[in-house]
Amino acid sequence: MAKLPYKRILLKVSGEVLAGDQSFGIEPQFLNAMAEQIVAASKAGAQIAIVIGAGNIFRGMAVAAEGTDRVTADLMGMLGTVINSLALSNAISRGGVKSKVFSALTMPSVADSFTARAAKAALDEGFVVVCAGGTGNPFFTTDTAAALKAIELDCDVLLKGTKVDGVYDQDPKKNPKAKRYETVSYDEVIARNLKVMDTAAFALARDNGLPILVYALDDKEGLMGVLSGKTRSTFVGTEKK
Repeated sequence: MAKLPYKRILLKVSGEVLAGDQSFGIEPQFLNAMAEQIVAASKAGAQIAIVIGAGNIFRGMAVAAEGTDRVTADLMGMLGTVINSLALSNAISRGGVKSKVFSALTMPSVADSFTARAAKAALDEGFVVVCAGGTGNPFFTTDTAAALKAIELDCDVLLKGTKVDGVYDQDPKKNPKAKRYETVSYDEVIARNLKVMDTAAFALARDNGLPILVYALDDKEGLMGVLSGKTRSTFVGTEKK
């Protein structure tokens, strides 16, 4: 088996992926498909941490725009990530790989409280670690949580799965002539406001030298395709490894 280029990875999964063809909720077919990709990568030797969003359950920003207090709305969104994290962790465990949920929100009857020390120990013991509750604070997205957790856990790379096969200068679904980047710097992504992740996430990654790979979640090669280089992706960083 070929050696993977990254030993420890942070995978950012959007909540919408779990909804599949539905407008909301969790579709078992898509949940299990995502879990299978993670199980395959784990069995190939990757240490995997995951941060998942809650867009399939709740969107705090949208509700806040309708008049709900932003702090309350964001807390509700964080609880949505806990639901998704429990579902994904369980699906991974059913696939034959140990998995553990750590929550930034204190809820001991549901998940272990997140500490970098405990989460890194679990990764070393072969668990897939699913980080729930975002950063634990309002006003921060799960993209920012993903960058933060990747840095805290000493991950080699952050993988961001999207609906397109990398970073473009415009939305390729609206403009077929949009330029796709093979490699792009943190500063250019921030300066051009390329909306793959939020600015805070890119700034965290830049300031801590964390490379990011952006790829299409529906690529047939899956997560292993990204790690092996078979799947098209955009490298965001300062220098490609």
